[in-house]
Amino acid sequence: MKTSPDLSHAQWVKSSFSGNGGVNCVEWAPAFVPAGVVPVRDSKAPSGPALTFTPQAWADFVRAVAGGVFGEV
Repeated sequence: MKTSPDLSHAQWVKSSFSGNGGVNCVEWAPAFVPAGVVPVRDSKAPSGPALTFTPQAWADFVRAVAGGVFGEV
């Protein structure tokens, strides 16, 4: 069984694509990537939940978004 990493002391970095007056605000914690986890959260709700992805799953998602799979970016 996998457990979620302790993100209580994570150092979050705002995505370079965040902006639009606070509409699209995503942060991630790069220090966890070597352990095989990409934590992602909404920077407008820092005390809210974070999602975790494998590096491959996150790369696939980012590629799909950039490719317009989910609509206009």
